[in-house]
Amino acid sequence: MSKGEHTRAAILDVALAQASEAGFESLTIGSLAERAGLSKSGLFAHFGSREELQVAAIEAAAARFTETVFLPALKARRGLPRLRALFDLWLGWTTRSGLAHGCPMQAAAVEFDDRPGPVRDAVVEHYARLERELARAIGLAIGEGHLRRDLDAGQLVFDLMGIIFSYHHGARLFDARTADSRARVAFERLIASALP
Repeated sequence: MSKGEHTRAAILDVALAQASEAGFESLTIGSLAERAGLSKSGLFAHFGSREELQVAAIEAAAARFTETVFLPALKARRGLPRLRALFDLWLGWTTRSGLAHGCPMQAAAVEFDDRPGPVRDAVVEHYARLERELARAIGLAIGEGHLRRDLDAGQLVFDLMGIIFSYHHGARLFDARTADSRARVAFERLIASALP
């Protein structure tokens, strides 16, 4: 990486940590410049606006999610083992990624769900891609005979997303251990209902 690319990546690391802690609305040129040890003009040179910074941070979060969840899950045998790996890796992705305060993508989804613009578009694109990949993993599990052939994959994706959103909400607002345990029970019940 060039020095500029290295600086941009370092800024995005700080931005993800801050978004995990306080949401994407907390991302300002001034606050990040201070946390990253840069001048405002130095940070502005990498991101021309707050909106551009937020979109770049969402893209960085999505890339980190892919590296932490999807790529390792691909090592699992296709079908239900891979779907289980995806779920398991998903629950712990923020901790493994150094985002101790929670999922920045969930924060973005809540913050921008009803605010049109490029930031919302980036969030929608991430979640649409995520749902397509989940549907693909479910399709493989159906193809392998691990899940019922008449299964509504779209509904299973919706239900899985509900478990994950509930998990992040419960882990952040209440108790992470209880949320983890309940999410795993909910996942197993959902999978049991989808078995042939």
